[in-house]
Amino acid sequence: MAHVIRSADEAVEVARKLAAAFAAGAGARDAERRAPAAEVAELSESGLLGIAVPARFGGAEVDVPTLAEVFRTLAAADASLAQIPQSHFVFLDALRRQGTAEQQARYFAEALAGARFANAQSERGGRTAADDATTLRPVSDGYVLDGEKYYSTGALFADWLVVRAVLADAPPPPGGGVVRALAYIRRETPGVTVQDDWDGMGQRTTASGTVRLASVRVDADQVVPYTPLFDGPTTYGARAQLLHAAIDAGIARGALDAAVVAVAKARPWFESGADTAAEDPLVVQQAGEIEIVVRGAEALLREAAAAIDAAEPEPTADAAAHASVATAVAKVAAARAAVDASSALFELGGTRSAAASLNLSRHWRDARTHTLHDPGRWKVQHVGRWLLSRTPPPRHGLL
Repeated sequence: MAHVIRSADEAVEVARKLAAAFAAGAGARDAERRAPAAEVAELSESGLLGIAVPARFGGAEVDVPTLAEVFRTLAAADASLAQIPQSHFVFLDALRRQGTAEQQARYFAEALAGARFANAQSERGGRTAADDATTLRPVSDGYVLDGEKYYSTGALFADWLVVRAVLADAPPPPGGGVVRALAYIRRETPGVTVQDDWDGMGQRTTASGTVRLASVRVDADQVVPYTPLFDGPTTYGARAQLLHAAIDAGIARGALDAAVVAVAKARPWFESGADTAAEDPLVVQQAGEIEIVVRGAEALLREAAAAIDAAEPEPTADAAAHASVATAVAKVAAARAAVDASSALFELGGTRSAAASLNLSRHWRDARTHTLHDPGRWKVQHVGRWLLSRTPPPRHGLL
């Protein structure tokens, strides 16, 4: 049985202790592409997976800044490990917004007990990433689920898979399109297979894979509406994106921590006149510049988290748009900080920091891979439109 965390302060403290333990083996896990089974089990037992459960269901219901800090802290130690529970929190949030009281009681109890929920959303076959071919087909005693999902982060260690699917035969919603739902199914449900085929250059141990669904029987009480999440002003997408921004900010801080160690082992450039690399004025200048970039990203992360918290009690169109734009700003800044800091690490540490045996490249590979999750250039567009014409960002779960 998992520990039950009771407060935001306790959540951050637990995350810091876990991160300190996870950091020691992060490089080796990446180098060997070793699935972090023991570490994920520790994460479950720690109680962190239940901290967003509403208080009326026995959880700590921590605020959004706390969630962001937990993810940032874990990502600074091991970005792959930090990404594994991202979808867990996203789908608990979907349940909070769209689940029935019975569904909430059932699945929140699972989360408090340490169960892990993982995503099965993305597909490769559609014209764009927004297209789904996976289908929930109604039958006399529930549904039948068929399809194939990729990039299913955390699926290898999941107790529950949350599958986004098109509801067959459902009338189109106002404005057109298809009606989607989320199916919360046990990973061992007959007809479900998870293949360990993720071979990204970074985020190598995110327990991602391909999920295949062949005539999977789904009870009606395992299906939660998805399309209505975006019927009105919402912070659903901002919350999900904020956790990605926190991971990027964590990668940036982890890279800078590694840079400090690398500089301590480096030699000063002979023209500097300094006794150590840490006293080389040009190294000092570059370190200061990148620290400012990373601190800026961390501050924007906190600002966005506060904006989401402020919008949630009464998510008016303006408040929800403000939260989405603030989150988009934070995500772009964090992504840039992650890539810049993990590259600067090598300039600061010099040639010896490039030794393969140190595996410092994992910081850059993790940054470059994770920041491809969805394009920052579109976030910049929506930020600019909000600035110039107060055009609210679209509601689609990625803003």
